[in-house]
Amino acid sequence: MKKILTVIFLACTLVFAQEGSIKPGFQAFAGALIKLKKAEHGFHKFRLKVDVAPWAFVAEGEVLAPGGDSDVLITALFDRALYAVLAYIPDKIAAGSDGDEYNVGFFDMMLYYDEEPTSIRNLSFKLLPPANDSWAQSILDDALQSGSLLGKIWNGKYEREITKASAVPIDKAKLVTMREKRLEEKRARQAAARPARPSSDKVLFKSTRNDDLDCNSRKLTVKQRRLCKMNKK
Repeated sequence: MKKILTVIFLACTLVFAQEGSIKPGFQAFAGALIKLKKAEHGFHKFRLKVDVAPWAFVAEGEVLAPGGDSDVLITALFDRALYAVLAYIPDKIAAGSDGDEYNVGFFDMMLYYDEEPTSIRNLSFKLLPPANDSWAQSILDDALQSGSLLGKIWNGKYEREITKASAVPIDKAKLVTMREKRLEEKRARQAAARPARPSSDKVLFKSTRNDDLDCNSRKLTVKQRRLCKMNKK
């Protein structure tokens, strides 16, 4: 009996230790990014797709129509009173095939209506290219298991962190800015990787092959004048 109690105690200690080590992060997304279908049997099917680094995923599920009114959440989308908050583990990152890093440690999501959490069911996540290889999927699977140790996270336990994230949600305009920034960074990396341009002496040496060039021009250095005259002989 004592051995059984000891095993149970150690198991509980391990669970609580793991739970205490998990520090979830939260990212809000504007309602304009959410696709919401008409309610059926009291639930709306919803879909959130984000494909700009550091995010590349689709979240799908069903959200309960508040008070059974099938028009409330549809109207809330236009009134900007509906938004999504993604819960993730910040240190679970995967490298995409494009060379960028992506957050793939998400484990839960909530739709907020008028600053209050709704009731959702059948939530699922799917990774998108370029961060959807087997390694990224294994990280997501691990995050889903680790996140389950936190229990209910939308009941006020992380209210401060969620409120802070909700104040600056990612919307369509921010996605455009993020995409442009990534493209600029990619161009900068490509430019830095290009071979160095020839030195000025070599460039001017080539330019002295032009027979119309005045070898006595003051724009040329003494060395360049000499090279110019040699090429004209």
